[in-house]
Amino acid sequence: MMSWKQVRFSVFFFIMLNMVIAPALVHASANEKTKSKSKATSSATTQAWDEEAYDRPADYSSYITEKDVFITMQDGVVLAADVHRPDGPGPFPVILTQTPYNKNQDNKENHNDYFIKRGYAHVVVDVRGTGSSQGAWDSFGIAEQSDGKEVVEWAAKQPWSNGKVGLYGSSYRAINQLLTAAKQPKGLEAIFPVVPMADVYRDIMMSGGMVNTGFIPLWLGLVTSSGLLPPTYTMSEPIMASSVLINHAGQTTGYPTSTLSSAITGGDFAYDGPAAHLRSPIYVADQIQVPTFLTGGLHDLFQRGTPLLYEKLKANGVTTKLLMGNWTHGNYGSGLPADNIPTLDQIALKWFDTYLMGIDGTGIEQIPNVTQYVLGEDQFQVQPSWPHSEATAERFYLRSGKMLTKDTPSSLESSRTMVQQPANGICSGSTNQWTAGIPSALPCTKDNRLTETTELTYTTAPMNSDLHISGPIAAKVYASTTAKELVLSVRLTDVAPDGSSSEITAGWLAASHRAVDESKSRFLNEENIQPWHPFTRDAVNKVTPNEVMELNVEIFPTNVVIKEGHKLRVAIGPSDFPHAMSPAPQQLDQLGGIATILNREEYPSSIVVPVVK
Repeated sequence: MMSWKQVRFSVFFFIMLNMVIAPALVHASANEKTKSKSKATSSATTQAWDEEAYDRPADYSSYITEKDVFITMQDGVVLAADVHRPDGPGPFPVILTQTPYNKNQDNKENHNDYFIKRGYAHVVVDVRGTGSSQGAWDSFGIAEQSDGKEVVEWAAKQPWSNGKVGLYGSSYRAINQLLTAAKQPKGLEAIFPVVPMADVYRDIMMSGGMVNTGFIPLWLGLVTSSGLLPPTYTMSEPIMASSVLINHAGQTTGYPTSTLSSAITGGDFAYDGPAAHLRSPIYVADQIQVPTFLTGGLHDLFQRGTPLLYEKLKANGVTTKLLMGNWTHGNYGSGLPADNIPTLDQIALKWFDTYLMGIDGTGIEQIPNVTQYVLGEDQFQVQPSWPHSEATAERFYLRSGKMLTKDTPSSLESSRTMVQQPANGICSGSTNQWTAGIPSALPCTKDNRLTETTELTYTTAPMNSDLHISGPIAAKVYASTTAKELVLSVRLTDVAPDGSSSEITAGWLAASHRAVDESKSRFLNEENIQPWHPFTRDAVNKVTPNEVMELNVEIFPTNVVIKEGHKLRVAIGPSDFPHAMSPAPQQLDQLGGIATILNREEYPSSIVVPVVK
């Protein structure tokens, strides 16, 4: 059990973290009132966003809130829910949010009166072992997934419900939508996940075989700390409230600590396997059948996974839409409306009005399948598909003189070396991305030049014309090390005429995880543009000092135009702190090593990018 000092610190941590994150969410909400100045450009598609955003007046001026409605699961565990419904006779369609962050927090995802006043009941449930709910928290585990199905079916049967349920929410509250939908509960009609992950191992827990130390500790602290706030039913149900609070305090040294410590020490969670697959929506996406609107960010934690979910669902014939903005995990939806794209609430209203209320004429069929923000162009673009169907693979080679060209290197070109050290990357776009946008005010997270002083950079000549890169990217790096392990961080940046270097995207790989499964990799024009690494214990390859290795690094997908006069840069570093750190055994194996990056005819290190003409 936690000491009182630990409890006080956890509550303080929770409050401070919310103070940091909240301004980004408020900013996103405030921007909903700005006006669109242009419309999203189209790329070979007839679909387009309506010039007038779908909306309708509020049907109700007030609503009723029932706090702490208890829902008993099949195993006897009691979940606590708040039910917000219009002050009227009903019945109403239901929007359900399942949260681990405590339903008693005052935010829009816990009671969205925009929907409630337009005729929806909004039910918010604390997931098992969090907030005011009983049970043990096991993030996205078997019990939590089963709970999701039960809660949907409970909501569909309530006397104030019309029997139709939609799921709504961001991040964790988006991920569990997908896992719940895969259970195919009766009454579920549509979902609206905002910034969801696809693959827990590759998207968030580990990055190229390294522990995500930038976000995971913050996230675990947020969930466990929010569970230490006393339930609102403490006075009416003191015994139950005390039991819940004691249970939550006791489990802070259980699942959260054991998961992180396992990854850091090289235990089971440092590798991909059944535990990660169980919690990954991409592995159950084939069971999802309801219309799904996906929102993601080009600098979000789940930059990789959200579009993969779209691709999977679309291939299965599910009605699916994808909106990718210039967003981190903390400011999704900011800047909307823009380019004829409404606010996320307005889009969700159209989605739910169509599939839950059955309103005709919403224009749902006109929503483009894929809309992405274009970095460099600073506007949204309607695109024919994800990945972009008009893209072709183009390869750029790392050359002597720190150059990046389409010409293959000669046999006489010299290699470059760098010291393997774990503190590279603090002043980079990666730091901003992998801490959910918290340090966005720091200038050095917007310009990578300081970080590049400890990296090996390769830069093109100024572009003679715009270069549009859209989709997954891969680096093939030939490298050796004097140590027993090597970590590579590979960044792509846009170098402006003033010399500033803005991070576009990045990828990471520990050399011991260099094995590639080509059957699961993505190829474009016969080029492996998205290498798939098993990341299992069995797939680990020994790193022999001074032996040249081919390292195929998956670089997360993007959508960017390198403007005429700008340059494309590849920066290779030995680490990406604070975002990623090797598990302790591998950390010891690499310290003090000297890495050599080769770029001659025999070992032509390069990147391959999907270019849209």
